[in-house]
Amino acid sequence: MATIRIPPVLRPSVGGEREVEADGETVGDVLANLVEAHPGTREQLFGEDGDLNHFVNVYLNDEDVRVLDGLSTAVTAADALVILPAMAGGALLALRS
Repeated sequence: MATIRIPPVLRPSVGGEREVEADGETVGDVLANLVEAHPGTREQLFGEDGDLNHFVNVYLNDEDVRVLDGLSTAVTAADALVILPAMAGGALLALRS
């Protein structure tokens, strides 16, 4: 089983766990099994089209899966997935001379 590191925003959906394990041969399979075991994660991870939400980043052993084979990226039991929601916000600072 691959290990999935859960960000704080998703932890309530997985019973407060920081890490969970899920089976699968690909990143998509692992995430589908995560969603099956923890249905509250579905809307936070996936859009209606079944693709990852644009504000969700998934890393496989420190590599962004979008630069690999996306959800089709192969996974082994020794692999770790990290789910990171994109950060937004901040403020524009005006510079004065």
